[in-house]
Amino acid sequence: MIRLRIKVIDWPRRALALTDAPRPDCRDCDGVGGIPHDYGHPETGEYEGTEWETCHCWTEWHMVLLPLPRRPRWLRRRHSGRDPWGTGGYSDEPPF
Repeated sequence: MIRLRIKVIDWPRRALALTDAPRPDCRDCDGVGGIPHDYGHPETGEYEGTEWETCHCWTEWHMVLLPLPRRPRWLRRRHSGRDPWGTGGYSDEPPF
């Protein structure tokens, strides 16, 4: 059974896509869609990474419904160089 949902994908271009969702009551993956397997270095046993095994309750397919337009250059995020958490020239001393 397929559980459809709408999702924003980023590859190859931003778009709205129809995709499958993992089965929420799956006993193998607990509704995550896969099982992570951590592995370590064979000699030292130090953590090396995680391999992801896709669960049988989920298929990783998607169908593009609507490509999303690119933002105009003037609407893209700009970095002003200011500290976003700064006071902006105002004092934070009492009285506020």
